[in-house]
Amino acid sequence: MHPFVYQRADTVRDAAERLAEPNSMPLGGGTDLLTVLKEDLARPDTLVDLRYIPGGTDIGAAEDGGLRIGAAVRINTLAANVMIRERYPALASACASVGTTALRHMGTLGGNLCQRPRCWYFRRNIPCLKNGGDSCPAATGENQYLAILGGGPCHVVHPSDPAVALTALDAVVEIAGPGGTRTVAIEEFYVLPAERLDRETVLEAGEFVTGVVIPPGREGGWQRYEKLMQRGAWDFALVSLAAVRRSDGAVRLVLGGVAPTPWRVTSSVEEDAASGNLDEQDVATLAERALYDARPLAGNGYKVTLATTLLSRAIREMDQG
Repeated sequence: MHPFVYQRADTVRDAAERLAEPNSMPLGGGTDLLTVLKEDLARPDTLVDLRYIPGGTDIGAAEDGGLRIGAAVRINTLAANVMIRERYPALASACASVGTTALRHMGTLGGNLCQRPRCWYFRRNIPCLKNGGDSCPAATGENQYLAILGGGPCHVVHPSDPAVALTALDAVVEIAGPGGTRTVAIEEFYVLPAERLDRETVLEAGEFVTGVVIPPGREGGWQRYEKLMQRGAWDFALVSLAAVRRSDGAVRLVLGGVAPTPWRVTSSVEEDAASGNLDEQDVATLAERALYDARPLAGNGYKVTLATTLLSRAIREMDQG
C-alpha cells in the first residue's frame, strides 16, 4: 500500500483547505477506501479525516423543516434510529441491508454514497475504461452483476443501498470544497459513464459531502425498500427497489443494482402507479414499461425479470395499502 499522511479536519473550511492540496483524499468510515488503497486503485499522499467536523454526526431538523443527516453519521445509526424507522422506513431498511454488522458500525453515510463501483475488472486493475484502458472487458466478459440500464461504454452498477432510498425521498446532497458550498439533488449527484468515466459523482477535485437533506413532506406515507441478493445477507444488490407513495399521493420508484446510478423509473410510470384502482394487467404493464429501455448484457438478462417482479409487487401493495 502506498504510504500516506493522516490529517484530521476540525471544520469544513479546514477540510476544504487540506483536500485542495495535491493528491489528498477524504476519509470517512474507511470501509471502501481501505479496499481501494489495497487494490492500488488510488495512491494518495494524504488522507483527510472528515468525521470530526461539527455537525457531521447530527440527525435533526433542516432549515426548511425537512431532515438533515450529517455525512459522518454511521450507517448502523440510521438503521437503528427510531425516528428514521418511523418516518423514513425505506431509508432505515436500506441502511439495515448494507454489508455486515461490523461494516454498518464503521461505514458513514457520506462514504457509502461516494463508494467506488465493484466491477471486478476495475477492482483487479485489469485494463478497462475506468482505470485507463481503452475498452470495457465486461461488455463481452463476466457481466452477470452489471448494468442493464444506463450502461455504456462502461457497465458498472452503483453499490449504495441508502442512495436508492434517498433518491426515492428526493434528497439533496450538501457539498463543500475549495470553491465554497453548494447543494445538488441526489438525482443529479450521480453521473453515467457516458458523461464521465473517471468518477461516479459530480464531485470535483477537493470537494466532499457534508450532509444530506430530505425535504419536508417526504416523511410517512407508504414506503418500502426491498433488496434481492445472491446470498441471504452481507451482499450487494442484484436488484433493489425503493418505493414511496407520499402523503400527497406522489409516487417514486427507484431501482438499485441495475444501473451506474440509482435508477428512477420514468415519471409516466410513477404517475400511472399513483392513479390507483389497478388490476393485475395494469400492474404487469406498468412494470414492463419501467424496464422498456433495459439493454441486458449476455449474462445479466435475469435482472430484467427480478426488477419487473419487485416493481409489480411494490405497485400492487402500494395500490392496496
